Amino acid sequence: MLQKIKQLREETGAGISACREVLDEARGDLKKAKELLKKKGYETAEKKAQRKTEAGLIESYTHFDGKVGVLLEVGCETDFVAKNPEFKTLVHDLCLQIASQDPKNEKELLSQPFIKDETKTVKDLLTEKISKIGENIKIKRFERWKLGE
Repeated sequence: MLQKIKQLREETGAGISACREVLDEARGDLKKAKELLKKKGYETAEKKAQRKTEAGLIESYTHFDGKVGVLLEVGCETDFVAKNPEFKTLVHDLCLQIASQDPKNEKELLSQPFIKDETKTVKDLLTEKISKIGENIKIKRFERWKLGE
């Protein structure tokens, strides 16, 4: 059982107690446990959705050729999380997503397949991070520029 908890934790980033709980509920079935974690993650995200996101980061990204740029604001609840490397990576990945996929608005962005893992959407990614980090996270605004437009 410990090996399955470790494997589930490595694959999902969920906490040890959450992994143990869903593995018990799934009777040791890793695939079912992952589905349960995902479902519980959505439930957690929905509960946190009403919390204010007054901290966060503004990230800029310029594509390697210098012809596409993105400015993005992502909110979270505390400065502690805003300084967290995992949150910073999320914000950077969202900039890459916007630069490469050119969403017109937040709704379109959230529905897009995530460029680093097309088995999930950007909304799924956000939900996972909310569940893992334990705070509400919101994409507040973004702008994408392309040279000559």
